[in-house]
Amino acid sequence: MINRAAILLKYRKPAIDWINEADPYHDDPGITADEVADSPEAIETWLKANHQVLFERELDGWYSDPTLWPKDRSYKQFKKWFIPECHSVIEDTLEEPIIDDEL
Repeated sequence: MINRAAILLKYRKPAIDWINEADPYHDDPGITADEVADSPEAIETWLKANHQVLFERELDGWYSDPTLWPKDRSYKQFKKWFIPECHSVIEDTLEEPIIDDEL
């Protein structure tokens, strides 16, 4: 784990409107809310491939003894337990070094 937290910002209509209005070229129809985020299909594909490690890291963050973890850590169970959100950019706003606290 690293010594950071993440906040996801989802674009609302005023932000999308500004992006389109501020465009100095005005030569395209503008972007939509769907275009400022990764496609749901791409996110779903990635989550299916990586849900196990995400699930286990979350469990380990609470209790490091795997015998306490639920036996069912399937993708279906993952989706019942968590609401995944994705954003393609993460901004580090701290001026401190990133430290892996598990090393």
